[in-house]
Amino acid sequence: MNVAVIGGTGYGAVELFRLLNNHPHLKLKLMISNSRSGTHIQEAYPHLKNIATSVLNEYNIHTLKEEVDAVFFATPAGVSKELIPECLEAGLKCIDLSGDFRLNDGEQYEKWYKGTPPDSAIQQKAVYGLTEINRKEIAESSLIANPGCYPTATLLALLPLFKKNWVKGKGIVIDGMSGVSGAGRGLSMNTHFSETNESLKAYKPGIHQHIPEIEQLLNKGSDEEVLVTFTPHLVPMTRGLLCTISAQLHEQVTTEDVINYYKSFYENDPFVRICSEGELPSTKHVYGSNYCDIGCYSDHRTGRLTIVSAIDNLGKGAAGQAIQNANVMFGFEEQTGLHHVPIYP
Repeated sequence: MNVAVIGGTGYGAVELFRLLNNHPHLKLKLMISNSRSGTHIQEAYPHLKNIATSVLNEYNIHTLKEEVDAVFFATPAGVSKELIPECLEAGLKCIDLSGDFRLNDGEQYEKWYKGTPPDSAIQQKAVYGLTEINRKEIAESSLIANPGCYPTATLLALLPLFKKNWVKGKGIVIDGMSGVSGAGRGLSMNTHFSETNESLKAYKPGIHQHIPEIEQLLNKGSDEEVLVTFTPHLVPMTRGLLCTISAQLHEQVTTEDVINYYKSFYENDPFVRICSEGELPSTKHVYGSNYCDIGCYSDHRTGRLTIVSAIDNLGKGAAGQAIQNANVMFGFEEQTGLHHVPIYP
């Protein structure tokens, strides 16, 4: 299959390039960036010298229709909702890495993203691309809303527990920590080296746009209303994401019980790895890969369960998961092009 990437100079796009470069069935035909069209991609990313010689193109629906089968949107929020309708009409499959189609409710989109929601009919057609949970729906869809990085780590950790009804819907606290690449390549004071180096910073407590995305999915799998307290943090490292989650248990269960249940729940999911008792994941264990590592501890003294989930924010949190979803959409083996051993140290 021939594919295009729109948003060709962002970190998500260049990670898509890296992964697609060795994919045996998905050929990257077009890299599209209106802001830098006509320039070579290696001018934006010198590390691609003698690897990529393609010229960045302007967006043109007629060219896309003629040359590709699917489009990856590695664009900021607000862009893909304008372009995807005509791409779908042209018969192209779309995988959207932005947040435009993650929320089912237009009012929620307007509230959290502070913009006009996408077309409601198309919004309802979008399948949420958490592959391990919605694999069947992804295989039958033409529009995938790739999950956010924080929701991916959080939902893979929490959804099995709600299916078992082990944790309460209220009192869930999520502390998320991400490397600076999660903020994108654009320049800002918050990601300036002097501001982030040797500093740990919390931001957007209670108002981050990933909150309704997390709650939307958890409420589908719960018998009670789920509300989460989510606080993201900026960590002075390039890439990697870790969530430490605390939830109140309905009943006492041991750490061993939870680990065994996780292993059973994810036994057919090659990219989710469950830590042994006494072991917790770190971002270094998943760096440069599509893995999500999960560890936990059941505290009998407080009756709370702590779950720690680690991903690479540009891998399983973005480009890796997008390719995993594309593999499912096109009927390829799910791990195709994603057999990367994490980079260590």
